Amino acid sequence: MSVNTLNTDNKIVAFTGHRTYRGVADRQLREVVTHLYEQGARTFRVGMAEGFDLHAAEVVIALREHHPDITLEAYIPWPEFSRHFEPTERTRYEQIMREVTIIRYTACNYSPEVFRHRNDMLVDGANVLVAWCQRKRSGTGYTVSRAKRLGCTVINLCEAGLFDTAQLPF
Repeated sequence: MSVNTLNTDNKIVAFTGHRTYRGVADRQLREVVTHLYEQGARTFRVGMAEGFDLHAAEVVIALREHHPDITLEAYIPWPEFSRHFEPTERTRYEQIMREVTIIRYTACNYSPEVFRHRNDMLVDGANVLVAWCQRKRSGTGYTVSRAKRLGCTVINLCEAGLFDTAQLPF
């Protein structure tokens, strides 16, 4: 069985995007997350990096105010990951961490492969990957490519035309 076979009991959405994301597609991000919730997604996974990840987590938290059945999972490379964040981003990170349902660490300490492992964990078993991917040669590009190989539907908000609901697996 493929890790991305649709599980009708627990539809999973993962997020990936560049740290340089500055909110330019937040309206579309809210629309996509709301649509996915309306179609049965209840578990949302985020990698907790600065930029797109934190924006995505905040959108999910806002939606959960009206839909408490949402689970927000934080996939973090190692426990001290946020130590080098800019102060405002670290504050956002800490606020989000107070709201997550499940925390999963890739490793106890930093190593060169922790980001790849975190990205693998994000997409394993996910039905949909919502991305902000501008560069194929990046961690985000790796995650998008891997998700596609696994049969996960990818919605790249960076691309013109955004998404077509007919492409969704549910």
